[in-house]
Amino acid sequence: MGHSSRLPLLRGLAVPLLFLAAACGRGTDGALEGAIIESADSMFETGLRLSDGGQLVRAATAEGLVTLNAEGQVIPALADRWIVTDDGRSYIFRLRDGTWQDGSELTGDQVRDLLQRLLRQLSGTSLGRDLSQIDEIRAMAGRVVEIRLKGPMPDFLQLLAQPELGLIRSDEGLGPMTVRRVDDIAVLSMMSPERRGLPVVEGWEEGVRELRIRALPAAQAVELFDDGMVDLVLGGRIQDLPLADTGPLSRGTVRLDPAIGLFGLMVAQPTGFLADESGREAVSMAVDRDALLDRFNVGGWNPTTRIVGPDLASDLGTIGERWEGLSIEDRRAAASARVAAWRETSGAEAAELTVDLPAGPGGDLLFEGLAADMEEIGITLRRAGEDERAQLVLLDRVARFASARWYLNQFHCSLRRGVCSTAADRLVDDVVASPDPAERAALLAEAEAELTGLNGFIPFGQPVRFSLVRGRVTGYAANQWAFHPLPDLAVIPR
Repeated sequence: MGHSSRLPLLRGLAVPLLFLAAACGRGTDGALEGAIIESADSMFETGLRLSDGGQLVRAATAEGLVTLNAEGQVIPALADRWIVTDDGRSYIFRLRDGTWQDGSELTGDQVRDLLQRLLRQLSGTSLGRDLSQIDEIRAMAGRVVEIRLKGPMPDFLQLLAQPELGLIRSDEGLGPMTVRRVDDIAVLSMMSPERRGLPVVEGWEEGVRELRIRALPAAQAVELFDDGMVDLVLGGRIQDLPLADTGPLSRGTVRLDPAIGLFGLMVAQPTGFLADESGREAVSMAVDRDALLDRFNVGGWNPTTRIVGPDLASDLGTIGERWEGLSIEDRRAAASARVAAWRETSGAEAAELTVDLPAGPGGDLLFEGLAADMEEIGITLRRAGEDERAQLVLLDRVARFASARWYLNQFHCSLRRGVCSTAADRLVDDVVASPDPAERAALLAEAEAELTGLNGFIPFGQPVRFSLVRGRVTGYAANQWAFHPLPDLAVIPR
């Protein structure tokens, strides 16, 4: 079993999206003007807890062993080929020829040391939990690096392609792009092949363009797009969607990603009516998921009552949707009875819950829908104040890889996000070393069942991610990771 491939020489031109500039979304020099919905400083983050824009810039300027293309597929980066041993526990990478910015050669020893440092820095994060599958990193002859796993992980290359695993030495990466900050604008330019340690390519500049990206509030980014000042807006979420025109005339402009991941309410404060599993389940039962996004005019959105996304390749099918056979009216009747019983036993005059939802018109619509759902069972829902810790918090995350293990790791007790289960954590930890695919799937299903019973997370469905894309923009493709590499946008098609 193995894989061998080569990285296209022109791959990589990127810039954390947006530049307030020339008409028709282009500067006078042919640069692509774009925007990303977030704060300006977040695009230039240097740590390992990156925003969406920070991930795009990191992936564009600091390659890892592998990376993602526009379609979300794993492609070579610093490693131009690799093999996977038959037991699925060893990945052996052959590094491409390359030099760092100071002229020193790229070596296996350096890559090993940099990866080990990243693993230490990511300890304690959900990504660090995912990477706990790694047992050992070894430098072999010259430009060869071996990563040994504690057990097989079919999605390992997808995990290894995450932007946080881009290699940085002396505050610089190996491209394929460079970034400079001009006020709040990220200006990204493709590096020459020879600067990256690749063979000289005559006229390479003619095949790429500069990217100029500014991070802006959603309303301003959408306005610039509507006015033709930018050709691309990235980073749209549920709270921003009402700002975009999702009507029939917008076909081909608003691009929804078929994202997978978590979108629902985390019980951050299990107090009051949420103090036990029964009350938390009642809240989940009351949510009309089929109607929740009706106000958003979103087609093809898939609701679910499961913690783990349905239809994953490794799903045994033993855990289905909850409350099958019960209508929303039946579920709400049962939930109302629990609210009434709680009020009687607790002596509370009313049942009230606080929720933390993102600001923006989409957040307002989401709150209106949830508040109406809660009113149906006798609960008053209100948004938490600025300095108030909410009982319910929106968890809105796109998956890093398509495995139940990613979903379950988001609720690990070490992350201290809310209601959790050490028993579920142990089951997920046991998956790491298991060589048997059937056993791994069974352990993950058992862990999901354990967390489902706790009702510490109230799932709605798949995350909502969208972009605004002018028809003339190339190098963009909707994908399940909602990740749109900047280097692909910099390449000019011939």
